[in-house]
Amino acid sequence: MTGGRIAVFLDRDGTLNEEVNFVRSPEQFTMLPGAADAVGTLNRHGIIVCIISNQSGVARGFFTEEDLVPIHRKLEGELGRSGARIDRIYYCPHHPTEGKPPYNVACSCRKPGIGMLQQAAREFGLDLQRSFVVGDRIVDIQAGRAAGATSMLVLTGYGPHALEECREQGVSPDYIVRDIAEAAGIIIQKTKGETPEND
Repeated sequence: MTGGRIAVFLDRDGTLNEEVNFVRSPEQFTMLPGAADAVGTLNRHGIIVCIISNQSGVARGFFTEEDLVPIHRKLEGELGRSGARIDRIYYCPHHPTEGKPPYNVACSCRKPGIGMLQQAAREFGLDLQRSFVVGDRIVDIQAGRAAGATSMLVLTGYGPHALEECREQGVSPDYIVRDIAEAAGIIIQKTKGETPEND
C-alpha cells in the first residue's frame, strides 16, 4: 500500500547463513559473519525485517515443514544474542515439477513470484515500492523487481554465480553488495528520516 511501512526482505540461505545446499538440521545452520549485527541495525532504525525463503527441500522430501522449526529457532536465537530479531519468517515449501503432493504445485509464493512479499505487505501494512529485497540468487532480484522494490544482490552464497546469470539474462539488480552488512548500510542511508529510530 502506498505510504505504508518500509521493510527489508532477506533471503535466508547464502544471505543470512552459510549456503550448504539445503539446510536440513540446526547443526548445519551457521550465520554469516556480521549478519546478526546487520539485522540489528535495521531493527534499530524501525524497519520491518522479514525472511522470504524458497524451501523446496520440503517438496523434494529432503526434510519436512516441522524440521524447519528448530532451524528457525536457532536462527532467531543467534540473532537474539546480538540484540536482533526477524519480524516474520515466510517460506515456500513448493516446487512446480518435483516432489510429492501437496507440495508439487505451481504456486504464487515461490520466488521469483511475489506471494510472500504480498502476504507480508498485507500483514504489516507495507509499501513494497519503498521496501528492499536482499538475496544471493537471480530469483531474489526478479522478485524484488516484480514487486517494485529495490533489489540488492549480495556476493555471498551463490551471489557470484547469480551475478553472471543476471548479466546473461539482462536482469539488473539495483545494487550489488559484498554482503548483508553493506546492504544494511545502504538501506539505512536511503531511508534516513523515513523510519522511526528505536534507541
